[in-house]
Amino acid sequence: MPRTAALVTGASRGIGAATARLLANNGYAVAVNYCRDLSAALGVVETIRNAGGAAIAMQADVSVPAQVSALFQQVDEELGTLAVLVNNAGIVGPRCRVEELSYEDLQHMLAVNVSGPVLCTQQAIVRMSTAHGGIGGAIVNVSSGSAYIGNPHRGVHYAMTKGALNSFSTGASQELVAEGIRINSVSPGMTVTDMTADSPSETFSNLPMGRGAEPEEVAEAIVWLADSKASYVAGANIRVGGGRP
Repeated sequence: MPRTAALVTGASRGIGAATARLLANNGYAVAVNYCRDLSAALGVVETIRNAGGAAIAMQADVSVPAQVSALFQQVDEELGTLAVLVNNAGIVGPRCRVEELSYEDLQHMLAVNVSGPVLCTQQAIVRMSTAHGGIGGAIVNVSSGSAYIGNPHRGVHYAMTKGALNSFSTGASQELVAEGIRINSVSPGMTVTDMTADSPSETFSNLPMGRGAEPEEVAEAIVWLADSKASYVAGANIRVGGGRP
């Protein structure tokens, strides 16, 4: 099995699954992280292995520190040296106005969408940073165009969590780039996944390109940022929005 590993959180479906497949095609041994849907994660692993790649499904809730620690330990033991982390796991939360959002839902969103990437990045740092004896690596945070748009009436809370993730990426990239870790972000627009399945059809047709993105199109940007071809790119945030600002 290859000794260069990539970990993709929330990789059992959508953008995460497409990213895991593309990283495997590029020669990485991929940890396909999932929280609940083992069957879907195993489906991604099977697709990768059938194409000649290496992958393992690994369960962890990224909002739980002990599970995150165990996840990275499993990567060390079963896949080898971690070179790439893609912080993709996230939740949309309830579709509601600001005053309708419960405190419990807010806390859950912050835990998964903000604390989760921070917890995973901390684990990656102690493995990748030259200050910790590592050889460097790449971290890509999957944000959202919602951070710019604000998602009024349906998801201000989701947009807020992605805005926090953008700020984290900006600061952490400057803190760690001299230690060999490049941190960048991708901000997808409306993408055809189960997370947008309940969106009205006009939401897609009204986009400048007239359609939503396919997960594979977003994955291309993520994997490029993780690749050595982007060796001088750090602190960037690529908007994959089909023409929408």
